[in-house]
Amino acid sequence: MERGGGGGMDALPDGVVQHILSQLSSARDVAACAGVSRGMRGCVPFLPALYFPRGAFDAAGGAAAADDAIGRMVEAAARLEELVIYCPFSAARLPRWLAARSASLRVLELRMDSAVSSGAGSGHLDCIGAVANLEELRLWGLTMTRAPAWGQLERLRVLEIVGAAVRDVAVNGAVGACPNLTDLALIGCECSGAVAMTLPLVERCRLDFVGSGNCSLALAAPLVESLEIQGFCWISLQGGIRLKHLTIAKNTGTGSVYNIEIGKLPELEKLSLRGVQWSWGAISSVLQCAGEVKYLVMKIEFCGDHDTLEPFPEVDLVDFFNSHPKLIKFEIHGAMFAAMCQKNSLKNLDSRFSITCLEEVLITVRSPLNAELKLNTLESLVKYSPRMRRMVVRISQMKNCHGSADGFFEEICKFMYMNNGRVRIE
Repeated sequence: MERGGGGGMDALPDGVVQHILSQLSSARDVAACAGVSRGMRGCVPFLPALYFPRGAFDAAGGAAAADDAIGRMVEAAARLEELVIYCPFSAARLPRWLAARSASLRVLELRMDSAVSSGAGSGHLDCIGAVANLEELRLWGLTMTRAPAWGQLERLRVLEIVGAAVRDVAVNGAVGACPNLTDLALIGCECSGAVAMTLPLVERCRLDFVGSGNCSLALAAPLVESLEIQGFCWISLQGGIRLKHLTIAKNTGTGSVYNIEIGKLPELEKLSLRGVQWSWGAISSVLQCAGEVKYLVMKIEFCGDHDTLEPFPEVDLVDFFNSHPKLIKFEIHGAMFAAMCQKNSLKNLDSRFSITCLEEVLITVRSPLNAELKLNTLESLVKYSPRMRRMVVRISQMKNCHGSADGFFEEICKFMYMNNGRVRIE
């Protein structure tokens, strides 16, 4: 380009400048470009997205400087479709910003840590209801003590709430205001009480609740394909005929998984059950409904109700695999494996039995007790699985001081050498 009046960035056609800005979202980058030329400043109204990273205004005075800068840029970006604010800001300013761009905004992501620290509750979030065309909403670090006054966000398809302290009535109200969700994620939320959701269009759902209180879940989701549930003691699922991936866990808080009501899962491909303590009734209920599962993960430490930790009851190996004939991959933790290694677990084995589809097994062994029965079960899994390609035996947290540990490990090594190429010890 020529030096002088018509040269430089100001000589670029408006279409080129608008295209350059359309590739930017970070407020820092936009500000840098606006400082280069008058043409760039004039094209700020064409910005489709604005992203304010955490710490963006630390050197400029913190939240006060952030409020002024965010306000100016949001009001200038007349075609703004996506707004992401991670830096501290004053929640009281949010209604004005959203009102200015309520017609164009499609994606909104807010980190509400500053709103929480300044004493602002969920009231400032009521203004989200004014953004009628919103399609994706993500909220971080907020407190919700009541249902937000959003009305009905008919176009919202994605809702994510992360690291929030919420009451059950707030969760129910927030989800109820979004009748057409396809993706729902409530991650790391502290909540207790009764959560009830009707999600007619949801395909992917993750409900990860933490905290010390007991919490129940009643979920109706006829189209859900992927479902992850963590932290609930009582679970009821209506729908599930399209469910392909299901994870149920209870790794935090008090209490166990007491009861699960769920229908048949004919399309289920992967099932993962995890936690410290489940009632055997809850385990049995899920396994009975998952007869078509292809990939099963069982990592539950104990059975029993309330505070009584109990071992798993005896499991008949033949009945178990006959009930899950399509199982291809199986990960089994110490407690469930021990249940398959009891006195009568192998009593129904005969030459007609075959685990026809099983290809991979990962077994965690934590105790050398009943060593002979455990070895018999391992040998049976290899013998009756014609498609077995790999078995991994993971020795975990076994105390060397136990008198039978050395002998057990020696027998496991012999078993590995006899099945060289298919069996590995970790």
